[in-house]
Parts: sequence; structure tokens; C-alpha cells
Amino acid sequence: MKELLSPAGDFTSLIIAINSGADAIYLSGKAFGARKFAHNFTEDELKEAVFTAHLYGVKIYVTANIIIYQEEVETFLKYIDFLYQIGVDALIMQDIGMISLIRKKYPNFTIHASTQVHNHNNEGILLLQELGVTRVVLDREMTLKEINDITVDIEKEVFIHGALCNSYSGCCLFSSMNGKRSGNRGECVQPCRLPYKIMKNNEYLPANGKYLLSTKELNTIFNLKQLLASDIISFKIEGRMKSPAYVGYVTSIYRKFIDNYYHKKEVSLTAQEEDNLKILFNRGFTAGHLFEDNILNISTSNHQGLLIGNVIEVNDKKIKIKLIHDLFQEDGIRFASSGQGMIANKIYNQKMLLIKNATSGEVIYLDNKVKLKIKDLVFKTSSSILEKQIRSMPKKKIPITIQVYSSQDSLFIIFIDDQKNKVEASFKVENAVNRSTTVKEIEEKITKLGNSPFSVNNININIANNIFISMKLLNDKRRELVAKLIEERTKIKRTSITNKIDLNFVRENITEYEISILARTEAQVNAALHSKVDRIYMDEKLYQKYCSYSEAYLRLPRVISTFTYNAPNILATELGAVHKYKKANLISDYYLNVVNNYSIKFLLDNNVKRVTLSPEINYSKLSHLLLNKIELIVYGRIELMITKSCILKETIKKCPCSLEDEYFLVDQNEKKYPIIHDKCLTHIMHYKNINYLDKIKYFKKIGVKSYRLELFDESYEEVIALINRIRNDILR
Repeated sequence: MKELLSPAGDFTSLIIAINSGADAIYLSGKAFGARKFAHNFTEDELKEAVFTAHLYGVKIYVTANIIIYQEEVETFLKYIDFLYQIGVDALIMQDIGMISLIRKKYPNFTIHASTQVHNHNNEGILLLQELGVTRVVLDREMTLKEINDITVDIEKEVFIHGALCNSYSGCCLFSSMNGKRSGNRGECVQPCRLPYKIMKNNEYLPANGKYLLSTKELNTIFNLKQLLASDIISFKIEGRMKSPAYVGYVTSIYRKFIDNYYHKKEVSLTAQEEDNLKILFNRGFTAGHLFEDNILNISTSNHQGLLIGNVIEVNDKKIKIKLIHDLFQEDGIRFASSGQGMIANKIYNQKMLLIKNATSGEVIYLDNKVKLKIKDLVFKTSSSILEKQIRSMPKKKIPITIQVYSSQDSLFIIFIDDQKNKVEASFKVENAVNRSTTVKEIEEKITKLGNSPFSVNNININIANNIFISMKLLNDKRRELVAKLIEERTKIKRTSITNKIDLNFVRENITEYEISILARTEAQVNAALHSKVDRIYMDEKLYQKYCSYSEAYLRLPRVISTFTYNAPNILATELGAVHKYKKANLISDYYLNVVNNYSIKFLLDNNVKRVTLSPEINYSKLSHLLLNKIELIVYGRIELMITKSCILKETIKKCPCSLEDEYFLVDQNEKKYPIIHDKCLTHIMHYKNINYLDKIKYFKKIGVKSYRLELFDESYEEVIALINRIRNDILR
């Protein structure tokens, strides 16, 4: 049976997910989760969440899926220890150093590799499996065929519904480099939802929309049979920032489809169910990259809702609407062109009488609270009736079997069985003097479960005819057994931890300094060779021209399925290359999001010679790191995003991969982000260079030995000058 995994941003969502049929729930504490701005759970709430979920046979996975700075490690470990002690079923993690550390300290703590790890090929997943990770949350960019081609014996998890990221998860620095709020720290400001323009050379291109990075909502309900037939084990709904009603309804829909699939019953989505999904949240639906569907919706970045009518007249006081769907008092609506929204507090019929609701085909009036000026389309964006229906769904009950019998030695025995746990109570009974206790009386008392989480599925009573039992005693024993069963179902089964981990690292004394260059043009390579730098990183095309030089390093793609490259010197941009090319002279790139010593140590243990730090690290807080083993980018153009979506194809309507023109993504402040295409992947570069050249003396003082220039369009002369500046500062 496959797992249905639901989100919970707060306790209300947790309860409604349980009642709606979730097999497991993922959530976060107040720190270290990738949805920092959800309500999330206090420590007391986390304890209660684990207790409640386990009572109903539901697993709890806690997200600890951000990168962890070195100064946070001890606090992070205390938090993980708390999660271990309260019985959390699994951690969802991103930081490779922290995964390595937790595997050593808590070998029995199950770890799932977050989609933020960029899980997309066999080699990277093998590395995680060798580390002890038991499940990978696969990239949302993978097709079902690509997922089926993952042959590693590990649990696979995929997203099936909800919001999408345009960038490969864990590979986006857009929010961090522009807004100082990192997606790798759960703080994304969602720059994808902002308006942009496309510039070709120096001219703006016309487009059918302005939200060029905005994605639709994933919805695989029509493709679920294909997913269920695959070896994917867990199906994940996105939505920790969504309402409890959204969580409950989406969970219930997928629960119904999954159950019917396994019972070999045909089921289809009703028109009302489809409408409800639209009302609860949608930006337009897509089957996603899973089924090679277009994920972009460049016309809007907002929740669209359900089209329910047209404005046919409007004045300063009233809005006249012809409905094509029902409208109820307190429903939320939005007018498409103006973007204005309101709650339908008062609905008037054509006689200007107040009504509670109106049906399709009717003409109604609303107060013009938003000062609407034009005729417009009307969309329902929330439903008061639907919210009430979802929130009032019945509480989940656990089916139990009860057996009652009396033995020849006057022993009365009660068993309660929930298929996994069996509890019993027994006591001596007396022969009846005046009247025997009847089977009906016993059944009535034993099955009186009230507000307990249990319901009787089957009861079997086999007792002697002439016994008497106190009804109070039966009530007491029933309560005792219910308490015992609750205790068994929620018992924390964890072994104590004695593993002690050394949090200190010893630096080797390395005296030589190194300079590396990421080159994109032949002129840049020639300048680097002339200046005798230590390493020159190049893509495959450029590398083929300079591969005979000892300084030449092949920079591998960030998205890679097959490893057919053969080079003695490798710059690894993702974990698969780290695993595949252990015997090469291996450098790891900044895309691995390294910000602590444990990540550095993990990569060094996997034969990486130099570990490039993430540009997200605080450059003023480097002194506690293994600085002799790291490479620091001190100047250059950082890549902000890599996406499988072709934003140019959305505007120029043809594949740009073979075009020679320069293209830019331009934001509201006229900042120009260069766009690079490589084998139908879109790379969006920062609009400016980072520059820490004036801090090299400080970096030298604290022990940094290797410095990198991340070049973009610099000339031969500019590269020479940059190298000379670094060399002069480190040799002083």
C-alpha cells in the first residue's frame, strides 16, 4: 500500500489531515524548517502532534531541511535530540553535513533526503543510500520515466499536488542574493511570483503575460493510476502554508482515489470536486514535469479560484452579475481584470431583496465596496459552505475487536485487539444469586466508548449463564483497557543514545595559496593560463579545447542523468558527480550549499580536494571553518536559478538554444538578469557581480588558502587585472 503524505502548518491542519485519511504528516518546529513563515509547531505542540498521530496510526515526519550554519550546530543537535526522544518517525533533511552527523549520532533515526538535496540521478542517490538515508524526495522536474529509471534500492517520494518551484529545489539563490532571505533557509520571498519582462539585446519583447517565472499548481489526480503503478512509495501533498480546509479536502480526494485503486474500483473526479479544488487554491492546474506538461502560468501569480459569472452592469453603488455557478453569503470573490477582491456579505436579488444565496443562471447585485469601474469576470476564491463542510467532517475512529468470555474457574476475561496491539483485563466473578448478568448488558457497557478514539468493529461474547458482574466494574475495566490500548499505540520505542560526536576539527597547516577561475570564454582561459592560475573550470565545449593543460577542470552540468564524462580533473556541481568521480582530482562547487564543517568533512571524506563554500554564507563568520580545505568565491557573477521551464519559449514561441542573441530577464527595477540556455535548461544569472576583493587580506589572515573568480563576460585584460589583484594581496 502506498503512503499518502499530507502537510500540516498548524495543529488544526494536523487533525484535519488525520481525519481525512493521511498515512503520514510532515510538519516543522519553530526552527530549522523550510517553511519559516508557516505557523509551525512549538515543542509542546510537537509532542502532542506525535502522540495524536501515533494514536491514529499516522506517522510524523519533521522537516529539518535547511542548511545549518556552523554556529547553529549545537542548538540544532539539541533540537534533533528532542525530536528523537518524543518519537518522531523520520527527519526530512537537506544539509549533507548534518545528515552525516545525525547518522553517526542517532543511527536508528530515519532520515529522508529532502527535494532540496537535488535528488535526480542514480549516483547521487547511491551516495545518500551509502550514508544511511532510507528515502529520497525526488526533484519535481523528473518525469515518471526518469523516476522509474532510478534503480537504487531506496524509497521514492514525489509531490503529487500543490505549489511548484520554478527552479530545481535547493538550486535557487534568487531570493537570497536579492532579498537577503534564503530559500535554503526557509525564507524565500517568492521572486518567481513577481512581474518581469524579457529583453533581447537592447529591446523588450512582447509577451502574453508578465509573470514569466510563475508556475501553475500541480494536480496529478487524473494521472494517479500511472503513479500508483510505479515503484514510488510515498505521494506528497504540498501545503504547509495553505489552509486546514485545503489540506483536508485535497487529502480526502487523493485518499478516495488511492483506496479505490487498490480495491479495483473505477472512480472519477466529479465536476463538484473539481470545482472545489479550484476554489480552495489554484493558479491553473498542471500535471507537471512528471507527465511532461507545461508548468508556467505567466498571466497571473495569484490564486485564480472558480469562474462563477460576469459583471453585466456596474455603477458607484452596485455591481450586477450574471451567475454561471452558485454564490453564497460570505463567499470570497475576485474580479479578474482589476484584481480587486471582496467578501460577498450581502447578496441582493433583482428586487433588491437580501438573499442568502443564488444559483447558476440568476442575476444578482453586490455592493460596490471595491469601487469597480468596468465589466469583468467574477471568480470565487473561497467558499464559506465548503470550509464548514470540511471542518465538520467526522472524527477518525480506530476499529477494534472485542472478545469476552468466562472460564470454568470463574475468571472473566476481556480482550481488545486493534490488529497490531492486544490488551486484556481479567477478574473473578460470582455465581448469580437473584439475577444473572445478560450478554446484552455486558455488550452495552463494553462497547460504550464515547469520545474515545475507538469504534467496535466486531464483538464476541461467550460467558456462563449464571454469573453476576457489577456494571461499575465493567465500566472501570473498559476504561482501563482503553487507556492501556492508547498507551500501547503511542508508546515511544527508542533506544537510548550513547554515541558521542566530537564537534571540534583539526586544521592541517597548508602554506600555499591557490587561485581558481570559472571561465566561459577562450579569452578568459587564455588570460588564466597566462597568469598561471591553479585551476580553470570550464564547461564541456570549452574544456575539449584546453583539456591537455594540467590546470583544466571539466565543470559538470548541474542536472545530469548519465555520467559518460572522462576527465582527470572534475568540478562537481551536484552529489552524483561526487560519488561517480571519487578517483578523479575532484573539486566541489558552490551549488552543494556548504556552510558548515560537517559538510566540508563529508565531502573531504569522499575524496573532494577543495570544497567551495556557498555564497549564502556570512563572509564575516568564516573563522571557525576548515578554511585550509575550502575555496572561497571572492568575485563574480552568481547563478541564481536553474529551471527546466523555458521562459523564452513562452515569449518568442520557439526554442532559443540555437540562437546567438543576448537575452535578459528584467525586473520591476530595471535590473537585467542574463539568461543562458544549455540543452534546454534555463540558467538565470545575477544582475551584478559579488565582490569581496577588498577583504582578501582579512581572508588571508584567518586562513583561507584558495580563492575563486566566477567570471561571466570579463575581457582578457580584465581577467589579468583581477588575478593580479588577488595575487598581490595574498603575497603581501
